[in-house]
Amino acid sequence: MRKPPIDPTLPGPKLGRVGLLFVQFMVLIMFAALVGRLWYLQVPMADHYRELAVANHHQQLVVPATRGQILDSAGRPLVNNRTELVVSADYHELQAMEDGGEKVLTDLAEVLDVPVKELQQRVRLCSPEVERPCWPGSPYQPVTLAEGIEGAVALQIMESAEDFPGITAQAQAVREYPQGEHAGQMLGYLQPVTQEELDAREELRTRFTGIDQVGRDGLEAIYDQELRGTAGLRTLGVNNHGEVMDVISDELPVAGRHIVTHMDVEVQKAAEKALAEGMAGARPKYRADSGAAVVLDVTNGGVVAMASLPTYDPSIWQGGIDQETFDEILSEEAGEPLLSRAVQGTYPPGSTFKVSSMSAAAENGYSLHDSYACPGSVNLAGQSYENYAGAGQGSISLKQAIVKSCNTVFYNFGYQMWQQDGGLHPDGEPKEAMAEMARGYGFGSPTGVDLPYETGGRVPDREWKRTFWEETREANCARADEGYPDIAETNPSHASYLQRLAHEHCVQGFEWRANEAVNFSIGQGDVLVSPLQLASAYAAIANGGTLYEPRVAKALVAADGSDVEPIEPTVKGELPVSEETLRYLQDALTEVTKTGTGGGAFGDFPQDKVSVAGKTGSADAEQRQVSSWFASYAPADDPQYAVAVLVSQGGTGGETAAPIASEIYKAIYGLGDGEELLPGGEPHSDLPAVRSDGSIDPLEP
Repeated sequence: MRKPPIDPTLPGPKLGRVGLLFVQFMVLIMFAALVGRLWYLQVPMADHYRELAVANHHQQLVVPATRGQILDSAGRPLVNNRTELVVSADYHELQAMEDGGEKVLTDLAEVLDVPVKELQQRVRLCSPEVERPCWPGSPYQPVTLAEGIEGAVALQIMESAEDFPGITAQAQAVREYPQGEHAGQMLGYLQPVTQEELDAREELRTRFTGIDQVGRDGLEAIYDQELRGTAGLRTLGVNNHGEVMDVISDELPVAGRHIVTHMDVEVQKAAEKALAEGMAGARPKYRADSGAAVVLDVTNGGVVAMASLPTYDPSIWQGGIDQETFDEILSEEAGEPLLSRAVQGTYPPGSTFKVSSMSAAAENGYSLHDSYACPGSVNLAGQSYENYAGAGQGSISLKQAIVKSCNTVFYNFGYQMWQQDGGLHPDGEPKEAMAEMARGYGFGSPTGVDLPYETGGRVPDREWKRTFWEETREANCARADEGYPDIAETNPSHASYLQRLAHEHCVQGFEWRANEAVNFSIGQGDVLVSPLQLASAYAAIANGGTLYEPRVAKALVAADGSDVEPIEPTVKGELPVSEETLRYLQDALTEVTKTGTGGGAFGDFPQDKVSVAGKTGSADAEQRQVSSWFASYAPADDPQYAVAVLVSQGGTGGETAAPIASEIYKAIYGLGDGEELLPGGEPHSDLPAVRSDGSIDPLEP
């Protein structure tokens, strides 16, 4: 049977009407939300999205700043810049290629006329397992493949960019060292920024150019931020094809500041020449394997010259250093030329240290006006100690003990002051007068010079001895049991001696013994100083007791000369000695170069024109020849310069180091064949002028 039709006028189910109303309500809600969202995007967020839209058509370009120069005190360039055409590679783009960039590098090698293997080596990232040449910088930097290329070659690469993906050729400023190897360790060098440096140094990340380099040593490292300047930022307007349509803004780079140093390049050359000739003259009698000479301005701590041999030319780092050269500058066979003996080398100072020991005695009860026995040898705590060559001089003054360098007088001082402290077993807190005076002279801590990696040397005392024993006890005890079988095969007696010594150190190595105090008094044993520390100490004696922190940099000057920031002298401390003791010591040092141990070296020196005060030193070390020292200042009556010279394994101080110092003074004051290197024998008081166009007007000689 057919169902009757539904009457549309009859009301539908109640549930259907509610659903319809609900749907209509939801449509209204969604429409309102859409309107609200459109309003939010178009009104409150309009500026934000307008900026994003504009940014999509902007390209920011970081413009490198020109690095500041390093100048000597007269304005002569020690480090400057030159522009070279450089070919670089995008490391990640090459790595993303199916062949790792092999074809691109092969094609590039033909254009550059270099072996493809060389380019492949340069694009590798450096690591302990990868030999140089390799890339020492961040993989996000352009990797330098070739420097100093011809303009035609660069043009060929740029015009055929599609054939060399990931490769760029552009002009780049590189460091130039017009003085060659002179002062190489003091100046330092540059290397590409590593990823670790980018992560650690915010100023590098702020406007990283991709070709940035940082100072790795010397002044380049210490004043890296001042020298590098501030990179510029150029904002370009581009279309959707990447074509530049306009320059939106252009924030110019600010060139780095120049460093004017206290150093005089001619004095530096004279110091290096005198040192090299003195070392050569000491051979073949002595090994004379390395040396240093430091010249300080005693009035402010300025470093006028700092020679260290062997040395090297910092330009070897340009364009990447090969493994052979890298190994050589670090090798003992080549004398480790990367190491500055003046700042990083430490050695027993020998008799040059007696200025500290005499001061300790004078300030702790020993009269400057008494006489003291100077026998050929003394027996202390069951051990015999001799003068140099076993010569005795009878009863002498403290002045003559310095002038003639009588060891036995100082042996007695060291032993008696050790006894006064309680010997092996002090009762209460020992005074450690010798060690405390040495620290007052600046020994045992860094001088504070504005150069990296400075060593502090060592002032041994009871506390140091116990700390050293705790650090080495386990190894000494093991050697006491096992001996030295490797040495016993060729030298059984020496191996037996070393085993007995190891046993002694294992059991009683914490004791500060009489022999250690005795040797310390004449600058032998465990005391270590650097040539720079010794020069600073003698500069303080010369100027009346002020111990300055040495400074290489004298001023920072804006690239256009608009701003000059002098670097003021910094006082580290005052010598803990009375005026009477200081005057007495000055008189004694003045006599050393006339009638004392330095008289032979200064026999032909015109002391009537420039009087030199100083002290010779000869230092012994186990299984090494004696090292030669001379520490001094001049003129003795109106001091201006302090000169300290060391020749490692160079013989006695009077025969090697003192003549080197004599030649340096002759060069400074024009007392030899040449003219005086510094006008009137004084450092330059004025700064060289930097003109607004960036050119430099050196001071007249």
